[in-house]
Amino acid sequence: MKHLKDIFGGDLRQFGMIFALVVLILFFQFTTGGLVLTPENVINLFNGNAYILVLAVGMVLVIIAGHIDLSVGSVAAFVGIVAAKAMSDWQLTGFGGAFVGVLIGLAVGVLIGAWQGFWVAYVGIPAFIVTLAGMLLFRGANQFVGKSNTIPVSDQFQFLGAGYLPEIGPSTGYNNLTLLIGIVLAALIVFGELRTRRNQIRIHADLQPLWVVVVRLALICAAILYATYLFATGRPGTSFPISGVILGVLVLIYGFLSTRTIIGRHVYAVGGNRHAAELSGVKAKQVNFLVMMNMSVLAAVAGMMFVARSSASGPFDGVGWELDAIAAVFIGGAAVSGGVGTVVGSIIGGLVMAVLNNGLQLLSVGADATQMIKGLVLLIAVAFDVYNKSQGKRSITGMLFKNFGGTNAKRETTETSQVVKADA
Repeated sequence: MKHLKDIFGGDLRQFGMIFALVVLILFFQFTTGGLVLTPENVINLFNGNAYILVLAVGMVLVIIAGHIDLSVGSVAAFVGIVAAKAMSDWQLTGFGGAFVGVLIGLAVGVLIGAWQGFWVAYVGIPAFIVTLAGMLLFRGANQFVGKSNTIPVSDQFQFLGAGYLPEIGPSTGYNNLTLLIGIVLAALIVFGELRTRRNQIRIHADLQPLWVVVVRLALICAAILYATYLFATGRPGTSFPISGVILGVLVLIYGFLSTRTIIGRHVYAVGGNRHAAELSGVKAKQVNFLVMMNMSVLAAVAGMMFVARSSASGPFDGVGWELDAIAAVFIGGAAVSGGVGTVVGSIIGGLVMAVLNNGLQLLSVGADATQMIKGLVLLIAVAFDVYNKSQGKRSITGMLFKNFGGTNAKRETTETSQVVKADA
């Protein structure tokens, strides 16, 4: 036990969601006769849940800021139908037409975000009410624009949600580009760890034993390379999905923005204590406006990814998506009161729900039982995190990703003022 604590760097309870994810994968792998960790299933799992994970990336910032967005499913559906109808009516074909369709979708997302952000930030209506109205408004708008019909999209547009990395180089039996990305990612992680250790030596900081670093890197790299192998050995014509590439880029961008930039610190400050943040010079109205606008833009991205994978936009797209995104964020360690959460944690929470849903489907569990189990998992995960905080401990996943710059429940008025003033 002591060695495990050394490897992972703290109380093992901090890693509850990661361990839950691993346990779920192993459990379903055993009970389904090895169907979970097959290349086809892993690829389908990522393709089928990438749009929810994109929503979770935006939703975690909304929740950190102390709000909630109930409109994301309807916004995604509306953007999807607008983009599909624009390409159909204006005969936008080829990759150029698909690109124009994406730009139209993003523009609609920006306008919707500005609309909702205005009511929340500058009029002062609670985001719950604004987005509840938005959920009804844009659901109706989806059916009005599409006349409750299904509208297909071009093959080029489908590449956004159903495409894969291309084959390059000699024939090896694997997708070479997928292998290259996995190897480079593992190498970057090793380089980053060694660079951190070298800097610690330079400033004479306390160092972890070398064997601890080696074991940790071995576990991380083994997981990355095994996942790379699964993606690279799927059926002919498949590899790492383009939707996964989009998700990965968004995680990197928003992980950096939320933890390494002034605007990211301001989002945490507003969610932790808005009045203290305003006294420290944070423009809370602008922060809230940007957070709500950003959520609608990511909802637009998610909607277009779903339409691309489904090959058509329909009147029932987006139903219940907001609940899945919110569940992912709270399972990932965010606090209902705001000020706590991480982008990476929300992705872990989303993967827990995705693996749970996928495993239950492989076991032929009915939709009724699946919904009940998912509800219980959400309740237990949040209750366990609340209990952990009530005992004076930090959020589980918040601590798990502390090296990524995440915040925790102890960042309150005094620290908020110091951080913001330092940025100023």
